[in-house]
Amino acid sequence: MKSLEELYSRAMELKNKGMSDKEISTELHLSVNTITWLLSKDLKGSRISDTKIGWRSIGVFGNRIEKIAEIMSDIVTEEVPDDEFTSIMGITINGIPYATMMSDLLDRELIVYRPHPSRKEGLFSSNFAGVSGKKIVIVDDVISTGETMKRTIDDVRNKGGEVSLCVVLVSKLSTDEINGVRVRSLIRATMVG
Repeated sequence: MKSLEELYSRAMELKNKGMSDKEISTELHLSVNTITWLLSKDLKGSRISDTKIGWRSIGVFGNRIEKIAEIMSDIVTEEVPDDEFTSIMGITINGIPYATMMSDLLDRELIVYRPHPSRKEGLFSSNFAGVSGKKIVIVDDVISTGETMKRTIDDVRNKGGEVSLCVVLVSKLSTDEINGVRVRSLIRATMVG
């Protein structure tokens, strides 16, 4: 999407389908504040600074996702001793493809987590591995404000798990840590000016 009008149109389309601002922000890779501003249609007034992250060129083919997952797996083996993680956890929707491939590459069990859009406790899918007693590497595509990752870490800890590392494709954060857990990203997007 190249213009604010196109972003506005896509955000409105998703809103009309019943998605929350948080869900729209995840889908469009923008912060919740940016989505709220965008949906207010005050495009001529005060602006919010944000960077839209799109990785569709990677996501359209499994082999491309696999190559990125290989890099993310390499970062995990660099950062975390082999006995310090038992599981790879993907945050829905976009963290799951990376986490699935990393689970295979690193020979670890797979956990799937879905954050709750209204900031209530998220859900761990019962179709995959459990959290209790596990040492977990959390995987997602983009960290914007860090709120989703903070809540994810809290939910893992509340269920008796331990987070060893967070790995993402792109981070918009100015820090390398969330809730006392290291965050590694392949790309760091920083606003300048």
